Amino acid sequence: MAAVVAVARGGLRGALLAQQQRWSSGSGADQLGELGKGAGKGGGGGGAIREAGGAFGKKQAAEEERYFREKEREQLSALRKHHEEEIDHHKKEIERLQKEIERHKHKIKKLKDDD
Repeated sequence: MAAVVAVARGGLRGALLAQQQRWSSGSGADQLGELGKGAGKGGGGGGAIREAGGAFGKKQAAEEERYFREKEREQLSALRKHHEEEIDHHKKEIERLQKEIERHKHKIKKLKDDD
C-alpha cells in the first residue's frame, strides 16, 4: 500500500509540476498558431494530419484538447481524493493522540492520589 501511495504521489507531483509550468508560461497559444490550421510557430508540426490543416486537423486538435482536459480532470480528482484520505488519516491520528494524552493524565492523577 505504501508503495502505491509513493508512486501515486510521484505521479501527481509530476503532473502538478507540469500543470504549474503550463500556467506560468501562459497559454502557449503564441506558439501554436490556430489549432488545426497546420504547423504552428514552434517548429513542431504535430503530425501529418495537423500539418495538412483543414477539417481533419481541427478535429484532431479538438480531440487532443478534450483528451488532455479529461486527463487533467482525472488527475485533479485523484489529488482531491488523496488529500481527503490524508485529512481523514490525520483526524484519526489526532483522536488517537488525544486518547493517549487522556490516558497519561489519568496515570499522573492516579500517581498524585497515591501520594
